[in-house]
Amino acid sequence: MESTSVKQLLQQKPKADLGFYPTPFYQLKNLSKQLGVTLFIKREDFSGQSLFGGNKIRKLEYLIGDAKEQGAEYIFTFGATQSNHAMQTVEACRKEGLTPVLYLVAYVEPDENDLRSNLLLDRILGAEVHVILKNPGESDAEVDARSVKLAREHMARLIEEGHKCCEIPMGGASPIGTTGFIDGFVELAEQAAACDQQFDYLVHATGSGGTMAGLVAGKKLLDYPMRILSFDVIGHDASYLENSAALGNKSLEQLGVNERLTVDDFEHDNNYYLPGYEMPSDAANDAIRLLAREEGLFLDPVYTGKAFAGMLDYIRKGIISQNSSVIFLHTGGATALFAEKEILGNLLDS
Repeated sequence: MESTSVKQLLQQKPKADLGFYPTPFYQLKNLSKQLGVTLFIKREDFSGQSLFGGNKIRKLEYLIGDAKEQGAEYIFTFGATQSNHAMQTVEACRKEGLTPVLYLVAYVEPDENDLRSNLLLDRILGAEVHVILKNPGESDAEVDARSVKLAREHMARLIEEGHKCCEIPMGGASPIGTTGFIDGFVELAEQAAACDQQFDYLVHATGSGGTMAGLVAGKKLLDYPMRILSFDVIGHDASYLENSAALGNKSLEQLGVNERLTVDDFEHDNNYYLPGYEMPSDAANDAIRLLAREEGLFLDPVYTGKAFAGMLDYIRKGIISQNSSVIFLHTGGATALFAEKEILGNLLDS
């Protein structure tokens, strides 16, 4: 399918005007020379109305557009206390006249007397924030489920009072949100064509799976000959790709097209997120320092630092071969550089 045809399908969907597109796309010349590949970066961190944009803005354009069409007053969403998605949702709600309510899990417990990073921004923006502390012995999945349960009980009370509420899942990973990165892939493909450069790889960080599903669905629609390498930032089980394929397929179905995804359309690597979500790794911190000192650009220790570290390792091992052309999708999150020291680790040690 041609990109113009895909864009016509996307224009049929309700959409809030939240981002500034196309986002910048250019070569990292110093690192390209050092690494022996042609390395470009797409700056999704420049997508939002504030300094703190990222990949969630593309999703939120469709999610907030849909919520407003439904007549929503309140938007509920979830994440960790330093969630980029949660903060960007609050930004979007403030612009569009909606009331944001956050249920955030404290994987790293914040100090209420020294709020930092995204949680600080949430409070400045005036969001209603509920911080959920983990109980002893409670798994991440269990505390996430408890957070959602508490939020839905809250929504039920508001609905009983006559208010209209809309729930946005963690990371905006829904069929509607995923549509944003079908849109994003079309934009990327057009920018790549304008460079007269055939790219071999697109590299990005994946968490809840919505960005990955949208990129892969966009690639499928355009029949674009490029491998998408998705580096996990949280542990995922065997159901992850099945769920991501289902997510992408629902987005494609809602656009009214026949193409469908299978797990074979995805390439993800779960070997670079350790020691865990919002827990720093030496390799990610090395990657952050490398990009900062070679190109003057910032990654973050939770998402983009770990994905960039995975890409570097692939290049050094020859999995991404010399003379390849690579795009790194900078999905934002540099606010984490101002988060709690537990998230930063040894970033300043060398």
